[in-house]
This record gives sequence, C-alpha cells and structure tokens, in this order.
Amino acid sequence: MSDNKLDEKYMKEAIKQARKAEANKDVPIGCVIVYQDKIIARGYNRRNMDKTTLAHAEILAIKKASKVIGDWRLEDCTMYVTLEPCQMCAGAIVQARIPRVVIGCMNPKAGCAGSILNLLDIKEFNHQVEVCRGVMEEECSSMMKNFFAWLRESKKGKNLT
Repeated sequence: MSDNKLDEKYMKEAIKQARKAEANKDVPIGCVIVYQDKIIARGYNRRNMDKTTLAHAEILAIKKASKVIGDWRLEDCTMYVTLEPCQMCAGAIVQARIPRVVIGCMNPKAGCAGSILNLLDIKEFNHQVEVCRGVMEEECSSMMKNFFAWLRESKKGKNLT
C-alpha cells in the first residue's frame, strides 16, 4: 500500500475518533498512533467532558501508546490527527520523539505545526518531526466548520430562552 493510501486509511480511523468527540459535544478532533502498520492507540478530544485542558486527542493517544510500547519514546510510530496540533500537543509530540505526524486540516488560529509557528521543526530542539499535511483535508475541515456552526446556533437558542 502506498503512503497516500496508508495515510488515508489511518486518517479515516482518526476521523472516527473525532466523531466520538463530536457525539459528546466536544470539538471533533481525533487521533490514532500507528506502530508497525497497526493502530496501538486512539484518542479524541475530551476537554469539555473531562473538564481539563489536558484532554486533547493527541495527549490521550500518546499516553496510551506509551503504555503499549512500554516507553515514553515513540520513535517508530506515526501519529494521525484530524486537526493541526496546538502548542501543548506539538510539544508533547516532540518530547515523545514521534518521527512523523500526518495532519488532516490546518488550524490558522492555534496551530503549531506550521500555521502560527512550527514547534515540530525547530532545529535547536533535539528532535524534529516530519509532517504531512492535508490528508483528507476537506472531510476534516468540514467536520470542524459544521461543529462550530452548530455551536453558534445552539448558543443563539440559549440566548432566546
């Protein structure tokens, strides 16, 4: 299977995770971590559900993957995430030594894998990350747009009652 086909295969799995967040009325962000062509960890955004800023899809997946691997270093893994990581998650990716990250859509307001800055490719750090952007971009982007349109509408409804 070519990289493009593999990337799409695993991004579809990350999208499934994002749909779980969406079903819980959380921002639909999903993530999977792959090791030796097998998903070893899944995560989805649970910030509102868990009431903590730390419950990002990437952080939850990194924690699970580290347990599976038995090490904090995820040097032979690839992360697939539906939305460009924030500064916290980008930092965790660098700290976990993940060599490759595949991103669905970019986040011009908070992204730290190329939008605002690129924490994944700072030469002064002891680890840099290869980044592949735009895999299933339209589906990932429309999922985010639809969620925020729904959120704005539901807030309007609350103001009326």
